[in-house]
Amino acid sequence: MELKNSRILVTGGSSGIGRSTAAALVARGARVAINGRNPERLAEAAAELGCLALPGDVSDEATVVAMVARFVEEFGGIDAVVNNAGFGTFAPLLETELSDLRRVYETNVFGAFLVAREVARHLVAQRSGAIVNVASTAALKGFAGGTAYSSSKFALRGMNDCWRDELRRHDVRVLLINPSEVVTDFYPRAGLAQDPGDAKKLRPEDIAAAIVNGLEMNDRGFIPELAVFATNPF
Repeated sequence: MELKNSRILVTGGSSGIGRSTAAALVARGARVAINGRNPERLAEAAAELGCLALPGDVSDEATVVAMVARFVEEFGGIDAVVNNAGFGTFAPLLETELSDLRRVYETNVFGAFLVAREVARHLVAQRSGAIVNVASTAALKGFAGGTAYSSSKFALRGMNDCWRDELRRHDVRVLLINPSEVVTDFYPRAGLAQDPGDAKKLRPEDIAAAIVNGLEMNDRGFIPELAVFATNPF
């Protein structure tokens, strides 16, 4: 994909991986809109990056339908989406409530599905474009305390495989990115310890580079799935 003048939507774009990805895409000449649930923080990020702000909760179907429609109206079409919105809760099985799974799945699974579905309508019609789903290495291997988060990323990975098989015949590429631990606000928001000064940990710009490189590949090929690990995280 030629990124210059391409039209790309990034969900979860006000901070972390989403924000860094939006910045990298803008630097390559793409026309970008970012989505997030906090209107004030999203507007600030959009102003700094030179993006369009599209506030809204991706877990709400009507919101997603309206958001994608507005994107298409503003930009005259859509070429790609980076499905990045997500969060996690972590607890042992015996301390996990059904409501925990529901909250995580509403965004990580159902939200990703809604965004992909609405964008894919346009990509299939024009027979071009890409969907990038940001999952996690937690989608590759479960771990103690990861019932809600890891299973949601396993689900996203499964949906991604289905979409890839369906959409290839329409010349639409579907890519999955699996980051390992990245220094963002994800960890503190989930109540997990993380040293932001640890130089061995991955940074959002590392994942953004992987996403951009995947999108930039000539449309005759694509990277189905890419895991990004820190070289020596300990």
